[in-house]
Amino acid sequence: MELFYLVVFGALGAVVAASELSKNSKDRINTSPAFNSFKNNYLVVYSLMMAGDWLQGPYVYYLYSTYGFGKGEIGQLFIAGFGSSMLFGTIVGSLADKQGRSRACVTYCITYILSCITKHSPQYKVLMIGRVLGGIATSLLFSAFESWLVAEHNKRGFEQQWLSLTFSKAIFLGNGLVAILSGLFGNLLVDSLSLGPVAPFDAAACFLAIGMAIILSSWTENYGDTSENKDLLTQFRGAAVAIASDEKIALLGAIQSLFEGSMYTFVFLWTPALSPNDEDIPHGFIFATFMLASMLGSSLASRLLARSSPRVESYMQIVFVISSASLLLPILTNFLVAPSKLKGGSISFAGCLQLLGFCTFEACVGIFWPSIMKMRSQYIPEEARSTIMNFFRIPLNIFVCIVLYNVDAFPITVMFGMCSIFLFVASILQRRLMAISDRPKMENWTAMKERDPEAEPLND
Repeated sequence: MELFYLVVFGALGAVVAASELSKNSKDRINTSPAFNSFKNNYLVVYSLMMAGDWLQGPYVYYLYSTYGFGKGEIGQLFIAGFGSSMLFGTIVGSLADKQGRSRACVTYCITYILSCITKHSPQYKVLMIGRVLGGIATSLLFSAFESWLVAEHNKRGFEQQWLSLTFSKAIFLGNGLVAILSGLFGNLLVDSLSLGPVAPFDAAACFLAIGMAIILSSWTENYGDTSENKDLLTQFRGAAVAIASDEKIALLGAIQSLFEGSMYTFVFLWTPALSPNDEDIPHGFIFATFMLASMLGSSLASRLLARSSPRVESYMQIVFVISSASLLLPILTNFLVAPSKLKGGSISFAGCLQLLGFCTFEACVGIFWPSIMKMRSQYIPEEARSTIMNFFRIPLNIFVCIVLYNVDAFPITVMFGMCSIFLFVASILQRRLMAISDRPKMENWTAMKERDPEAEPLND
């Protein structure tokens, strides 16, 4: 392996370690033993859930290809997953507010375990069912757990600032350390032990089952809207009116969709960007490097969230601008650095520059997650938290499906330019959110839910 990769990984590891070890009293939040026990329980469960997700990611495409499916058929499977998340996932995720968030978390485990089981079949229809189940599970992963945490945190009377600590630690562990360990463990199962490409999915099912057992034995139930009216359409209408009536919620949804849409597009683009001439690059090691950069971002976020200044609405403007600039590097290197015409070989100089930019983007991702969670906990009404969060994912899933369908239709520089523009727009919307963040919260949820959006004009 080239020295360059080792230097980048080692430098990031040293910075992350220094960031964590150098935290002083200003960077830490004093909490209670009861909260620490609650936080640690959630972090164990969340880490197991993310392990179940991360173990599968690197091997989905590879598994489908070993079953003999081509790029077009595999693309359809991926589109089915995102489409399922948009359609069925929105409905199932929204039921968490009515039927209980803990039940929704258990449903995530069962649904994803069933999805893992389908990977044993080489039949296209069975694999398609697995992708649909996986799409539903993804919606639950990114809504039900956070909704349960926020409600349970408030129900137990813990201080609001302590929630930021749980968010930052969850991202540091679940989206950083667990991702790295999952990649190494998956590599051990497939390559070292030669157990085949299905082995990571079996391991993921085991981790999900352990997490489900902890949820069933230690989590209490909480709900959103506890009114007797269980009509899902009423819940949807109320959530839609909330988004349209409260500019802060609408801005938050747009910001989330723009950033996550760019993030998922980046996932598809970084490999061809770093190896345009089929250069031999260590994909697994680069992935681990990206996750280490994300850990650095979440470590920085924990410092920022522990202080009263700067506010999250303020510093996220800078984060979005930096992320926008980092994804411009493939365009700049295309114009400023002479492209290599040699096939194969090691990573080019332009590729090295882009890798550094991509690590910067991943650090921004690490800051984004706990920060957006913090803002969602402030602005989204508790009664419809899961419903509104799943509404936010609808434009995201539409965007990703469009990108997947047209991934070969545009040059890679155009795709990166589009992502950079989206991120810059997110910074502008974040500035607007900062300007109106001190406005009073939206009206009572019951009145909001019962309002007829056609009979009454919405507020600007």
